[in-house]
Amino acid sequence: MNSSNRVRELRLAKAWSQEQLAEMASLSVRTVQRIENGEQPSLETLSALAAVFEIRVSDLTASVSAGEQALDQVIVDARKQLSEETHFYKALVTAVVVCAILYLLNRQTSAESHWSAWVAIIWGALLLVRGLRIFVLRGVIGKWQNNRLQRILRK
Repeated sequence: MNSSNRVRELRLAKAWSQEQLAEMASLSVRTVQRIENGEQPSLETLSALAAVFEIRVSDLTASVSAGEQALDQVIVDARKQLSEETHFYKALVTAVVVCAILYLLNRQTSAESHWSAWVAIIWGALLLVRGLRIFVLRGVIGKWQNNRLQRILRK
């Protein structure tokens, strides 16, 4: 069974029109029609449809193979990366705001001292390390983890 038949089957089982499905999945009606006519949907579209039907992405595709299970893992990994990046940017904004307030407080209370700079330097260094881990070293760390896991499992 291909994904177009599966989408149609699930839609009809819930007694939804193509328009209702499109609205719930935030897709165009034309996209739903194309999928049901056999056009291969994008990963983003499959993810939206799976969410609406409350199933895994691999449940929408022809068969449950290792490749399709990997597709679900790609989505999980992408969501995890997005979450990590979002938390990083929130921490960055917080650091900038707090450091600016501390700088102003430092200038008002003891202009000859530079204690707020030390806070900014330490916080900045911590954010730099976190940013490197999230944006630069992500692939290297992931490869190392996979290699390490394989070595542990061989024991």
